[in-house]
Amino acid sequence: MSLIDLSKHVALGIDIGGTNTKFGVVNHRGEVLEKGNLRTDAYEKVEDFIDALYQKIHPLIERHGKEKNFDGIGVGAPNGNYYKGTIEQAPNLPWKGVIPFGEMMTTKFNMPCTITNDANAAAFGEMLFGAARGMKDFIMITLGTGVGSGIVASGKLIYGHDGFAGELGHTIVKPGGRKHWSTGSEGSLEAYASATGIAITAKKMRAEFPESMLNQYLEESINSKTVHECALKGDPIAIEVFRYTGQKLGEALANFVMFSSPEAILLFGGVIKAGDFIIKPAKLYMERNLLPIFRNKVKLVFSELDEADAAILGASALVWEK
Repeated sequence: MSLIDLSKHVALGIDIGGTNTKFGVVNHRGEVLEKGNLRTDAYEKVEDFIDALYQKIHPLIERHGKEKNFDGIGVGAPNGNYYKGTIEQAPNLPWKGVIPFGEMMTTKFNMPCTITNDANAAAFGEMLFGAARGMKDFIMITLGTGVGSGIVASGKLIYGHDGFAGELGHTIVKPGGRKHWSTGSEGSLEAYASATGIAITAKKMRAEFPESMLNQYLEESINSKTVHECALKGDPIAIEVFRYTGQKLGEALANFVMFSSPEAILLFGGVIKAGDFIIKPAKLYMERNLLPIFRNKVKLVFSELDEADAAILGASALVWEK
């Protein structure tokens, strides 16, 4: 039996965001050999976007294909459906409806294409290249502009019957609470624990406490980064913003733990740069709301993937996850 030389095999990883699309050539060790990007919102038609993507990526295939075999394309995208290979009703993309994106990519690039949502892609990346190596049960939570998630149980990602399972960011943590700016739901985790939610909390709290350092900033400058800067300077209101955010996150994490009993919860995204300001209260309120059989068993772990390359790595991992 002949052995396959994995060093000769690579994959294309593509992460589609509302504004930018990142792509790269990735090997089995999780090294991004070459990468690039493309504006997503510059193309009103998905066909034009795929054509432009091909023009950008084809030179990479030509260069690396001389010495290596491309095993396929992995795509992480908002509302990406793993079962169907489609992007469906993505609110922050210029192309509406149900798009057979995987099929279109396979036709254009002449190689197999696997697609899932962006948070699931991040979970694959952690399982293959990051902090979840060797884990069979974990939950990936991405804390950025929104809150995404990927749930892995018994070594398999949970997709549900229709491919859309794992929208933990849209679970309700405060019934009748803050109205979500996009979905209209009231009291979802994303409305509180995302960077967007943190900015809303900060604006409300600084209005109640004129002495807060947060009032030194213009309204449009208030974001999770400026809140972090004020917290580092000891501003009690900024610290309270993160404590409150951590509380809402921790209460939600307790529900998630009791749902799937994971070994760990992995946290990724710009919000976790706040460090202990948000993680300590999250851990406290998670443990406080757990049944005794679940307490002090689940680790809260930061992602090990480089943030700049994580989306590309996660997407490429789809090619090899079978």
